Amino acid sequence: MKNILSSLLILLVTCSQAQLVSDKTNAIRIDASQSVEGEVILPFISWEFPTREYTNSQEKKTKFVASIESSTPIKEVKLGIGKKRGAKPLATTTIEVPENTLKFQVEKDIYLRDGENVVSLIVTSEDGGTVVDYRNVLVGLDAISKAIDINRKDYALLIGTDKYDNWSDLVNPVYDVETISGLLSENYNFDTEVLTNPEQDDFLVKIKEYSQKKYKPQDQLLIFIAGHGQFDESFGEGYIVTKGSLQNDEAKTSYIPHSVLRNIIDNIPCEHILLVMDVCFSGTFDPVIARSRASVYEDLDDAELLVRKLSKKTRRYLTSGGKEYVSDGVAGSHSPFAQRFIEILKSRGGDDRIITLHEIYPVMQRLKTLPRTGEFGQNEKDSDFVFVAK
Repeated sequence: MKNILSSLLILLVTCSQAQLVSDKTNAIRIDASQSVEGEVILPFISWEFPTREYTNSQEKKTKFVASIESSTPIKEVKLGIGKKRGAKPLATTTIEVPENTLKFQVEKDIYLRDGENVVSLIVTSEDGGTVVDYRNVLVGLDAISKAIDINRKDYALLIGTDKYDNWSDLVNPVYDVETISGLLSENYNFDTEVLTNPEQDDFLVKIKEYSQKKYKPQDQLLIFIAGHGQFDESFGEGYIVTKGSLQNDEAKTSYIPHSVLRNIIDNIPCEHILLVMDVCFSGTFDPVIARSRASVYEDLDDAELLVRKLSKKTRRYLTSGGKEYVSDGVAGSHSPFAQRFIEILKSRGGDDRIITLHEIYPVMQRLKTLPRTGEFGQNEKDSDFVFVAK
């Protein structure tokens, strides 16, 4: 987590591997009692629920769902319940797997006791490779303040405009938001929606829809906007340009003012919101041009870090520039800003699979046009936005 630049380099080396295994999850064991010839190809476990390693629940009954893939037949699948990772489970159940199965889905309702529960999924292939993966669930009414809510969700609304009635067309915004949407959905379990080439009314109505959603305390919302932007020196205001915006609109009534966008987003009843804008003059979103607030954190375990991040009300933004034009890039490629953002998401956060906004900004600063970051509205001190890879 602490060195995304290193993670980006590691990504190039590891992208061809079937599975990246750390000492925290997907622990590997080889059955030494069997005679194993050649390379052992390990099964791959992908949790569908809970997607995060450390969560909490006020409900004792929880359905655990995971997908298993193996290039050699799956020999045995077990679910265990215990108090500590790595220790022998207090109870285990064997799940029947048909012969010669290479893909298998586990769905099991488990009754958990109050307090800490460690659920282990143990998968053994016929060639002797065993993979163990864990999910920690804290159960009880006092759990909310101590761990990550098992039902928390991350949402992303991505708006890209590259076709304009009165402005010059762009080449990359729709491509950028669709690519980022795929990464957020597949790698970080975001519930994503893409809006392309909206009119002014469509843009505002869609934002309004997100203001009417019901959010839980630890839910997050990412709003990503790519397209043309404008700034008026007389009004001292920046604007989002939509599909039908006029080229020479003296009153700016066909644009969306940053001040209006700030207020609308600030009033969305989600505790944790990050606005990212890959738009010309986007740095003028903040009346005081983009202030960067970097923080240094002590070493915490994953659960403690995420609880800290999700305990502060977040109203933060990241923009592709300040009071200036920014590059749209070339056709068939991404904009420089979007490309760097995509590279960071592809890194999956390194060993702990967590990326924070405070880590993203230093990497984005290497761009030729300096991005800006800051806060708005009801933001609380030391707030942050987190991306947690599956």
